[in-house]
Order: sequence, then C-alpha cells, then structure tokens
Amino acid sequence: MRPKRRLTLKPDAVLHRAEGAVVVDLSGDWSAPNAHECEAEAAQVLAGVKERAAVTLNARGVARLDTLGAWVLSRLVHDLGEQGAPATITVTQPAHKILFEEVRYRPLPESHRTRQFLVPDMLADIGKVMVDAMKDLVNGIAFLGSFIAGCINVIMGRSRFRFASLVAQLERVGLRSVPIIVLISMLVGGIIAQQSVFQLQSFGTVSFVADLLGVLVLRELAVLLTSIMIAGRTGSSFTAELGSMKMREEIDALRTMGLDPIEILVVPRIVALLIGLPLLTFISSMAGLFGGGVVAMLYGGVSPEVFLSRLQNAIGINTFVVGMVKAPFMALVIGVIACIEGFAVSGSAESLGARTTASVVKSIFMVIVVDGLFAMFFASIRY
Repeated sequence: MRPKRRLTLKPDAVLHRAEGAVVVDLSGDWSAPNAHECEAEAAQVLAGVKERAAVTLNARGVARLDTLGAWVLSRLVHDLGEQGAPATITVTQPAHKILFEEVRYRPLPESHRTRQFLVPDMLADIGKVMVDAMKDLVNGIAFLGSFIAGCINVIMGRSRFRFASLVAQLERVGLRSVPIIVLISMLVGGIIAQQSVFQLQSFGTVSFVADLLGVLVLRELAVLLTSIMIAGRTGSSFTAELGSMKMREEIDALRTMGLDPIEILVVPRIVALLIGLPLLTFISSMAGLFGGGVVAMLYGGVSPEVFLSRLQNAIGINTFVVGMVKAPFMALVIGVIACIEGFAVSGSAESLGARTTASVVKSIFMVIVVDGLFAMFFASIRY
C-alpha cells in the first residue's frame, strides 16, 4: 500500500490586541507549496498593524515550516520594525528556532543613485580612482617590504628555503613558457621585418632592416613581449592559486601552524620570476632576430651574411644590456601585483575572477609604465 500523502494546511495569521500590544497567532503550513498564501497572510498582518505597538508573532501553532516560510516571517518582522512596530517571534520547536536563526531576512543594498550633475560626478569618480590607485601603491610598497623581509630571513637562515618549490616554479615560469615565447617573438620579428622592408624599398636601403630590427628587438620589444606574456600566463596563475588557497583557508592554516605565507608561497614564486624572465627575454631576443632575418631573406632578398654584418655594426653591448636590465624589474612588478591580488581574494568565485582579471590588467599596465620610465632614464643618460 502506498503511504497516504499528507494534506497541506493553509497558513493562517490571526491578530489579537490586548493592553497596547498585538499578538499574531500563526498556524498551518508555512512552506513553499503555500508560497502565495504565505505572502498574502504576511501582507495582511502588515496592513492590519497600524498602531505603534509591540508585536509578537506566536509560531507555536505552525505545523510545518521550511526556508520560504521562515524567510517570509523574518521579512515580516523587519517590515513591522520599519513601520514602527517592533516585532518578535515566539517559537517552541528547536528545529523552527534554528531555521529562523539561519534564514534571517537582510534588506537588499540601496541602488546607486542616478547621476544628476555630470561634471561633479565625473570629478568624484576620478577622485575615487586616484584614491584607489594610491591605496594600491601603498599596499604594493608594503607587500614589497614583506617580500624583502622574507628574503632576508631566508638568507640569514631564519627560515628554511624550499629549493623543490623554487625548481617547480622555475619549470612553470621558464621552461613551459619557452614555446609560446619563441613562437610569438618569431612572428612579431617577422612582421616588423616585413613592414621595414616594405618601407625601405622605396629608398633602396633594404639592408637597413637589420639595424631597425636589432635595436627594436634587443632594446624594447623582446622584454616587453615577454613581460606581457608572462603577466597574462604566469601572473594570472599565481593570483588564481593564491586566491583558491585563500578561499579554502589554507593560508590561515599556515599562519596557525606558525609558518609565514610570504616565505612559503610568495618568495619561491617571485624568485622564480626574477630568474626566469631574464632568460626568457634573451630567448625572445634571439627568436625575434631569427624570425626577422628569415623574413628579410625571403621577402627582401637580404642574404644572411649581409643581415648579420649589418646587425653586428648596428648594435652594441649597450643595446643588449638595456633590454636585459629591465627584465628583473618587470618580473618584480608582475610577481608583487599577482601575489597581492591573490591574497586579496574573498570567499566567492566572483571575487577570484575579478582579482585574476585585475592582476593581469594591472601587471600589463605597470609593465608598460616601467618600460617608459626606463626609456626616459636611458635616454637622459644617453646610453
């Protein structure tokens, strides 16, 4: 025999007034199948309590209560309080009491006001952006100080350095990035060579493509391309990893065990970037020159001997040094920003995605800013 299906009782709310107070006796099933009836009864109670008096919702007669019913009654308590009638709920069943504590109505945040004054609002937005940028700068300097302190602790022997972690990060940062760095650098070098040949043909100086390509690739393009690729590939990975650990409270667990997350998680990653990015920049330079030389030979008719001869005469040691000097600073900027955004992740997946996106955007922006500062510096000292 099939078990008899339980009849659903309609929710009911009866008001009683006595000695300046209002008592509302609740009965029936305050559950999802009676959603419309629950809303109607709550609205009737709210409309019936017009005086400013204490209201008691007596839920002892409620036969069945689920999340929806508890939320509707909790919202009723909030609405009565907003109306000037402070309300409380009287519950006898422990399960109902726990449900009311867990399912508590919280008003939605107020929507943003409409813009009435365009220019002041725009200035206010610009000011907010500037304040946030200043906060990011201060946080970055503080985090950089923590990283330097962690490195000093490792050097002084106060903390055991984990070479296995460094090697693992070097493999991810350096070795696994080589194919994409080589491919992109060869393609960009070839495109620059093709455009240079196309423009120099009208002057009859096609062989000068080696001069343009050598200076551009070694001085600016290789380190910039490599840094942008690493910011998008490795920086986002660092942020996602640290953010996931923050969400799972693994970082708090490290602190509980007396371990410093900076020394355990940050130092190996940034040190791997400081080692790997200069090496990748050198590989990118060679790949860009090779790709440009192949295109110059096939498209412009420049022989390898002429290309190498012009390249040797056009570039000096300073051209190579300028590009390589920038690489560690780019690595430091990318690593610090990626780790800061990772530690700033809160407990939601939305926050993880937003912080990962912010990490990539901020890293690429700062890489370009640092490159511009170095360009002005080396131009001022004529190096």
